[in-house]
Amino acid sequence: MKIAMIASEAAPFIKTGGLGDVMQALPEALARIPGNQVSLFLPYYKKIKYDPSLEAELAACFNVNLTWRQQYVGLFRWAGSTDSLQVYFLDNEYYFCRDGLYGFYDDGERFAYFAKAVLASMEALELRPEIIHCHDWQSALVPVFLEAEYRPSFPEARTVFTIHNVEYQGKADAGFFGEVLGLEDCWRGVCTFDGCINFMKAAIVQADLVTTVSETYAQELRYPYFAHGLSGILASRGDRLQGITNGIDTVHYDPASDKALAANYSAAEPAGKALCKLALQQELGLEEKDVPLLAMVTRLASHKGIDLLCYILRRLLERDIQLVVVGTGEARYEHALQAVAADFPGKFSMNLCFDSALASRVYGGADLYLMPSKSEPCGLSQLIAMHYGAVPVVNAVGGLKDTVPPYDPTTGAGRGYTFQSYNGDDFLGAIDRALADCHADPAAWAALVKADMEADFSWTIPAQKYMELYCSIV
Repeated sequence: MKIAMIASEAAPFIKTGGLGDVMQALPEALARIPGNQVSLFLPYYKKIKYDPSLEAELAACFNVNLTWRQQYVGLFRWAGSTDSLQVYFLDNEYYFCRDGLYGFYDDGERFAYFAKAVLASMEALELRPEIIHCHDWQSALVPVFLEAEYRPSFPEARTVFTIHNVEYQGKADAGFFGEVLGLEDCWRGVCTFDGCINFMKAAIVQADLVTTVSETYAQELRYPYFAHGLSGILASRGDRLQGITNGIDTVHYDPASDKALAANYSAAEPAGKALCKLALQQELGLEEKDVPLLAMVTRLASHKGIDLLCYILRRLLERDIQLVVVGTGEARYEHALQAVAADFPGKFSMNLCFDSALASRVYGGADLYLMPSKSEPCGLSQLIAMHYGAVPVVNAVGGLKDTVPPYDPTTGAGRGYTFQSYNGDDFLGAIDRALADCHADPAAWAALVKADMEADFSWTIPAQKYMELYCSIV
């Protein structure tokens, strides 16, 4: 099957979060399936274009129109492309030669251009994909431009739109429709929601299939609490809204080969994890003692449950535990966590940074991984943590509910500890249950850690599920 993947970021080229990880692993997993030819289209950001290690060759150049604007498109093919996976970069220095990916005043125009330029690029390549798979709001106008202007070039193509985070929808004022999109007026209703242009809404109603990154999140999005205004639109798609839970790159995230760790280990040979814990204590100035080490690697944002952590933090640190937090975010949370850390030297290490090597060392040294998110489309951190032998404590929402069934010490079933309501005391109660089980039966705890490390969190199963969905609409 010929599949075109369209996204605003993908590792190893560039990433700001989980979308970048998914857009590295999913195309690679699909390309490994015999008979598939996958093409990935990305903006040619400054950081990619001027990275000497990322070689690319010019494949075509042409112009596209956004109403009165005529904008250049340089289409570059990555030198590392293969027969089964081609990676293309769309070059326009006015839009993409900037420091950073998002947060500019003209983001709407930038990604409207990107959506149209992708379709024009496929024309130039004479690429005729059966599936055009778009990810998040930055590529959400592709299904609209396809049907409004490019359908004669791609008569058989079907579109899939995946919501990675419904909170970011791509909004612009009503005038954007005429000033930038330049579509016939019959498309105004498709692109408009709540008085403004809404990229994501347009893709939801126009795509042949809408997916999200976990089964539970697909159900949650039908309710106003989770959907940020789009619940009715999403619910109207019926069974054309489905969820497939993400995987992780188990080659990149592998404690048996991770070079960032002080010692490598595996489910079969777990001894190195204790050495990783000791090395992390030494690195971060924690007391070198055998107590449960709790960890979070996260953005310090409200929907990540940081308010719950702040609420219970001093009570939590009264227990015989240690805590490591790595991340940056909202200033109020940074200041609050730093203030508590100053009162608990040797016990609580607060690291206001994002360092992927440090993150690996934290996963490797942790006994428990905390993820009290208010909402979580899928979550990758809990999957990485389990693969590294850190048992998760999570709020049972979204992908956390799908990937962390509650542990039952009487049967040994389950993968971690959950709480059901967004409440700090319930969060602390789940941590206390985990600590109690850890102390009560070390052998059972070791079996839980081993089972978590052996669970299949690879992209093999999700990729097959995507193939089944593709086949259902082609």
